[in-house]
Amino acid sequence: MGHGGGGTLSAELVQHVFAPAFGGETLAQFGDSAALTLGGARLAFSTDSFVVRPLFFPGGSIGDLAVNGTVNDLAMSGARAAYLSCGFILEEGVELETVSRVAEALGAAARAAGVEVATGDTKVVESGRGDGIYINTAGIGLIPAGVDLRPQRVVPGDVVIVSGPVGVHGVAIMSVREGLEFGVEIESDCAALGGLVEAMLAVTPDLHVLRDPTRGGLAASLNEIAAASGAGVVLTERHVPVPPAVANACAVLGLDPFYVANEGKLVAFVPREHADAVLAAMRTHPLGAQAVIIGEAVEAHPGMVVARTGLGGTRVVDMPLGEQLPRIC
Repeated sequence: MGHGGGGTLSAELVQHVFAPAFGGETLAQFGDSAALTLGGARLAFSTDSFVVRPLFFPGGSIGDLAVNGTVNDLAMSGARAAYLSCGFILEEGVELETVSRVAEALGAAARAAGVEVATGDTKVVESGRGDGIYINTAGIGLIPAGVDLRPQRVVPGDVVIVSGPVGVHGVAIMSVREGLEFGVEIESDCAALGGLVEAMLAVTPDLHVLRDPTRGGLAASLNEIAAASGAGVVLTERHVPVPPAVANACAVLGLDPFYVANEGKLVAFVPREHADAVLAAMRTHPLGAQAVIIGEAVEAHPGMVVARTGLGGTRVVDMPLGEQLPRIC
């Protein structure tokens, strides 16, 4: 299970098994989506699979995740998603009413994101060999001229911005899966981020890199960017927005909010001269209303992420080994 958690084990699986078998310069980018040139157009192309349990949770469902997860991967390349494919793997015995609810949620999420489900596939596996419903989606979108989002563009001095509170999705899933109560219902932050990214790019196309911190949370995304760019990253721990309900739940469960998954947040590395304007634009969008600056890229400790604590010290924010909360997407 750790190999599916988005941390060190996942990276080793990709780098030592899949990448050598598949080869190719495009795959070697290891972005949330691949940036391609085809027929003179710059395209973003991404695929993702969704195996979350339970199928329905506060704030969303596996159908919402299947759309928003892929739309967001495309958005992290600066692309506005245009078309999705959708594959349903159904377990024998799952109720058609459940399948219908998931399909309706998926269709509604696609319409809300402004994307069309253009093709699909259905498979049925024997009872006991699935978990009700699994979904795979792939998506394509156009990358605007002048947009080049990749971690290799990060340089010391870049400002790190997060679009809102972290850790919400993972705690929401755990609360319903395990029947835990924290005094207040925690809803997933599942949302499509294309409109927020468009608002940011309208300020300047010269954003350096965007990531949606899903599996492995904020810590995994920042470590991936630091490793790929060769820059160090310094966070101010108290500036990272963690809702009190999430902080309390993580304290009870022994989790670090930095490592808990999100499904409607992004982290951006922005040139310092554009940071204030980009932050202001983010705050005018509903999905970026709570955006804050949480740190910067630095020359020191290349490839490493550290956090300044409230006591004046620093701690290393390592890449997670696996996933604290399995099956969150």
